[in-house]
Amino acid sequence: MKDIAIYGAGGYGQEVACLIKAINAEQPQWRLVGFFDDTKSIGTEVPYGRILGGMQDLNIWEQELSVVMAIGSPDALVKLIAQIVNPLVDFPNLIAPDVFFHDRESVKMGKGNVIFFHSLVSCHVLMGDFNLLNNDVFVGHDSIIGSYNVLNPSTRISGNVVIGNNNFFGVCSIVLQGLKVGENTKISAGSCIFRNTKDNNLYIGNPAVTRLTPGSVLK
Repeated sequence: MKDIAIYGAGGYGQEVACLIKAINAEQPQWRLVGFFDDTKSIGTEVPYGRILGGMQDLNIWEQELSVVMAIGSPDALVKLIAQIVNPLVDFPNLIAPDVFFHDRESVKMGKGNVIFFHSLVSCHVLMGDFNLLNNDVFVGHDSIIGSYNVLNPSTRISGNVVIGNNNFFGVCSIVLQGLKVGENTKISAGSCIFRNTKDNNLYIGNPAVTRLTPGSVLK
């Protein structure tokens, strides 16, 4: 059993704790030692554990520790990862026991990815680092997903889709086959992408249309 902590003690953090519990039920792997969260005091009891501290405390942690990021904002996730400098910290991939892969050996991923329950990943999928695939997400064949992407429940990514970095996919959003989603894009819940997106834009509707002009930056 290896020590693991969750960064973020909100709703996502609770879901990640449930995911760790489910993984251990299949095969004991992890000992959840608690949560790191910069908005709560050390020792505060939260569902599934207690607060171990914030970023400063994580960076002076003196034992080897696996950390899973439970952060639902791509921008916040990028900033937090850049601040973690403790060489004793590593970032495992956490995959729910019921995730179905069409061909697991053909799926390659980096570090810090989380794939929740009832999701499906097809074959020949490439995935970078720190992507969060929430419950019931589908990723089609030959798709490429960069890093720091948040795919909320029931997102559907069709085959041969290329996704860049730092993108947010709302609940039940859809990207049709062969399209490209670039950088810093937000896709609203229930929206369907019919054509390549423009970076730094918000897309809403079915078919989805942009609500910001090219070059605008979402904060």
